[in-house]
Amino acid sequence: MASTVKTPAAKKPRKPRAAKARKIAVVSTTPAEQSNAALLARREAAVPRGVASAAPVFAERAENAELWDVEGKRYIDFAGGIAVLNTGHRHPSVVAAAKAQEDKYTHTSFQVVPYEPYVALAEKLNALAPGDHAKKSLLVTTGAEAVENAVKIARAATGRPGVIAFTGGYHGRTLLTLGMTGKISPYKKDVGPFPSDIFRAPFPSVRDGVTVEDALTGLQNLFLTDAQPDRVAAIIIEPVLGEGGYTPVPFEMMQALRQICDEHGILLIADEIQAGFGRTGTWFAIEHSGVVPDLITVAKSMAGGYPIAGVIGRADIMDAMAPGGLGGTYGGNPVACAAALAAIEAIESEGLLARSLEMGETFRARFAEIGARVAPYRMWDIRGLGAMLAVEFVTDFDTATPDAALVKSICAHALKRGLILLACGMHGNALRIMVPLTASDEIIAEGMAIFEAALADAVAEQAA
Repeated sequence: MASTVKTPAAKKPRKPRAAKARKIAVVSTTPAEQSNAALLARREAAVPRGVASAAPVFAERAENAELWDVEGKRYIDFAGGIAVLNTGHRHPSVVAAAKAQEDKYTHTSFQVVPYEPYVALAEKLNALAPGDHAKKSLLVTTGAEAVENAVKIARAATGRPGVIAFTGGYHGRTLLTLGMTGKISPYKKDVGPFPSDIFRAPFPSVRDGVTVEDALTGLQNLFLTDAQPDRVAAIIIEPVLGEGGYTPVPFEMMQALRQICDEHGILLIADEIQAGFGRTGTWFAIEHSGVVPDLITVAKSMAGGYPIAGVIGRADIMDAMAPGGLGGTYGGNPVACAAALAAIEAIESEGLLARSLEMGETFRARFAEIGARVAPYRMWDIRGLGAMLAVEFVTDFDTATPDAALVKSICAHALKRGLILLACGMHGNALRIMVPLTASDEIIAEGMAIFEAALADAVAEQAA
């Protein structure tokens, strides 16, 4: 019987259409177009304004604690890429390790085909982290990603949703980490609402008149009003506030938090992203307090300028997630792992922990001397641990009114004179020191001389 379904006649295949030529704008890279002004104009046309840059100059090359812009001007770098360069720009062993790895392979994704550098770095981090318990480490790419994963692990391990963070803390710019970050401008402005089950506790602050006792009372009140203790997975804190002003957590506060966490079955997360890897004179800033956290988030100076981050924690907690629950396509990139292993070796072999403590003493003495002579009654506080220091400026000692305008002026005058500085603090009135720990005494002395001149310029400008 003939089929009742009509089959269409076979058609000849069409020839593919010729692709239309597209006009592609060619960006000039002639010397005339490589001035700071020309690059700034291109930047403003191509990059969103939300990506702010502290300095209106463009890097051409850098070495240890020095940087040259595209016009050949030299700068001493006291910013260190926001505390990323404890081992300095282009540390020879870090660069050599990265190049050697690049000659083998640059990416497989550890979730597809694993590789030894990831395992070796995890082993090294486990050995460095405080505590005698068994540890495991997860490698990711950014600090915010590390914090998000730490919270995820804590929730999986405890079966609880809540997270408590502190006033002035900085934990990242993704939506979850912004919920934990305790500073509105510029990070949280206009981008809410933020995730639920995130609570804010007061940070002890001499400036704000908040004692350790006050802060702990505030935390207990939080348990009574908003954060049911047996529904809190973790308390996260920076042992030294980063963006919040380089203020160390008083040791008695950290010890009390450990006791509170143990009492309620809450995990303690130390956010060491900015303070870790020698910046404070120990591998991790929390070591100064003698407290052992359950989880540690790391990034920044771990790899001497290469992008990598991680979470280190108790093995039983780190294993709470099922296979496939942790990871990321680029997490623990093999080149960055090789760089990190070399950077950690450099910190060890070059004695950079002791160097940090030595540098901290030098900076404290010089800042105190310069402040008393050049800007009397304006330098309110010199604080920090090791070489992780900040200097806070006020209008006068009677009112202690924060003077962000003076700090902004100091940074501008310092840049003109060849020194890169960054501000921090809830009011933007503190200067933070993030110079590479590998910087020579001569470079530090030169940088401080520039700072002194810039401070004098700023004070004179304000008085005019």
